[in-house]
Amino acid sequence: MRRNLWTKAGVFGSMSMAFGSLLWSQKKTDSDQVPSSPYELKLVQVLFRHGARTPLKSIPDVMEVQWVPVLLEPPAHTHINYVVTDLRGGPRPPAPVEESYRRNMLTGGTFPGQLTTVGMQQLYELGKRLRRRYIEETAFLDPTFTPAEVYVRSTNIVRTIESAKCLIAGLFQQKQKGIVPILTTEAESEILYPNYHGCKLLKVLSGHRWAESSALPDIAADLQSIQNALGIAAHQHVDFILIRDDMVARETHGLPCPPVLNTWRDTVEQRAVDMLCHIYEPSKRENLQLCVGPLLHTLLFNIDEKLQGTSSEPNRKLFLYSAHDTTLIPCLMALGIFDMKWPPYAADITLELHQHRQTNESFIKVSYLGQDHLLPGCSGVYCPLQEFKQALSAYSLSSELYQSLCNGTEGATKP
Repeated sequence: MRRNLWTKAGVFGSMSMAFGSLLWSQKKTDSDQVPSSPYELKLVQVLFRHGARTPLKSIPDVMEVQWVPVLLEPPAHTHINYVVTDLRGGPRPPAPVEESYRRNMLTGGTFPGQLTTVGMQQLYELGKRLRRRYIEETAFLDPTFTPAEVYVRSTNIVRTIESAKCLIAGLFQQKQKGIVPILTTEAESEILYPNYHGCKLLKVLSGHRWAESSALPDIAADLQSIQNALGIAAHQHVDFILIRDDMVARETHGLPCPPVLNTWRDTVEQRAVDMLCHIYEPSKRENLQLCVGPLLHTLLFNIDEKLQGTSSEPNRKLFLYSAHDTTLIPCLMALGIFDMKWPPYAADITLELHQHRQTNESFIKVSYLGQDHLLPGCSGVYCPLQEFKQALSAYSLSSELYQSLCNGTEGATKP
């Protein structure tokens, strides 16, 4: 059971560099002549999903594909000089989730859950999109990476670490001052995904709901039908999340899917989301609190530190968090903007802190997949900070409160 929970849970030449630098300085000059916005950008926080990867598990009894090592080769333009550390800058902690993947091998000779060349490029492109907004259009960030300005945090899993690296390569076009530190933490204290291993209460409240979700009448009926259509033996354990995971991984990499899946595609997508909604049970505040409360608290804390000038890194302007679909979905639920669609590879939620130039009032602007969103409880897309805090107050949890809730199971009933 424990292993199961772990598992769930171009190189540019100097000419092109010079040309890019010239373009940037030209755009910066042009933007200085445009009437400025009434809002001044102060801080950006980006929570993003890793890029395309090998499946976590292949659908049993169906046409197999070859997940060969050549699919994982990193493009030269995604290389940067980086180091993975713990949160205090010490050695990288043990990685039991990654170890659980490496106990199995996919057909073709690669491990499950590994970032592919396609996924690396997706994160590089996300980095380029952030570069356009925060370097070329607004000159908010220095065009060269500096640790004082940019904080990079990842779950301690190879695909998220490599995704962070590729985003940084795209954002700063491989220009860096010093080594890029990518910070991780021990699996027991991870807050960048719902931590069923580190939080006893979360395991009690929802650990059983994964298996339970497949047994819901409508989902179970559709699952039986698709198992029959695909010729999957009755004794094989499959669910819609597993089927979707393998299906999307194949499609993204141009690998063949069983033809019968074409007629089931929309059902697979919908039922996988239905399962997730049952697992996270967003109607019950406590579940979302335990899933993403500490992460939301961290995002709010970063905002407060910036406004109060209390950060130990006063020049910090960008926080990057490299995480998972299982991170983004409960965050979107808590924000009230989940669209009932599975977040694609390299999906991002971006929080911008702005200050009004005249009144000094603070505002938060939230975007998902590059589109601005009006949050429930907010009077505008530029959401007054107090309204934003109020909207998240039902779900944000300090580390201390999270720990006390997790370690006590008062009021929780086992299934």
